[in-house]
Amino acid sequence: MVKFLDIEDIEDLDKMEENFSIINKTKTRIPVLSLLAIKNKILGKNYSLSIAFVDKITSRKINKTYKNKNKATNVLSFSLSKKGGEIVICPSIIKTEVQKEKSFNKNYKEFLKFLIIHSMLHLKGMKHGSKMEKEEEKYLSHTKFSK
Repeated sequence: MVKFLDIEDIEDLDKMEENFSIINKTKTRIPVLSLLAIKNKILGKNYSLSIAFVDKITSRKINKTYKNKNKATNVLSFSLSKKGGEIVICPSIIKTEVQKEKSFNKNYKEFLKFLIIHSMLHLKGMKHGSKMEKEEEKYLSHTKFSK
């Protein structure tokens, strides 16, 4: 059985498992999500994944460097190989989107979970469309918050 990860009090966690890491470089408390379980279901246990929570300035720098867009964004995903990738998340952008109702009628935790699942599906090679939407709904309905 996969233990749910409680990352609410984690400020900087570099290695949780051999192939999974979470780094929080923000002052924002990250909601408790079953990230390891979600990652293992979507990408597999052998997939090496890093998830970094960053501020707006860092998000903008990464987006400009790798996507040639000079603005902060809610999430970026980078496939590094068939068995490895990174997800960069900006919680403050997500909170703003939730407040401005640009979050598909989801609260902050729900929208964050949706974006993580969405990013993992991109890392798996999926493109936007009805197949991806079905997969998102499947994983959203099968994963729960620890709290």
